Amino acid sequence: MPRDADCIFCRIVSAEVSASVVYEDENCLAFLDVAPLAEGHLLLVPRDHFSDLTSLPPPLCGSVMSLLPRLGSAVMTVAKASGFNVLVNNGKAAGQAVPHVHIHVIPRVASDGLGYRWNASKYAPGRAEVLAEAYQRALRTPS
Repeated sequence: MPRDADCIFCRIVSAEVSASVVYEDENCLAFLDVAPLAEGHLLLVPRDHFSDLTSLPPPLCGSVMSLLPRLGSAVMTVAKASGFNVLVNNGKAAGQAVPHVHIHVIPRVASDGLGYRWNASKYAPGRAEVLAEAYQRALRTPS
């Protein structure tokens, strides 16, 4: 399995660094975040080192992501949450601090004080159609 000796998540996967593991299988590991936004905040990582979501092979991505319903249910039960956020920061500009794919599962309750800036805007006339066509072209091109 590809690993990066300098990556904290690779070191957790290989048990060089301890973590409060809540789930593991042949493809991934889920553990408590050491700097939680809420009690019970989990991180889900693939065992293999992939720096960002776009480098994660689709079959492995599917395998890792398929755990989110189970982890979400567990978060709601254990953390007594009424909801949860699933968050992937992809790239430094998006706030990714560790260059190893990781998915946050963050327990939420109505009074938790956690927020999220959602500065919604609108497209200029015709811009959405131009973007949709550009996406369609990009998705037809193999990566």
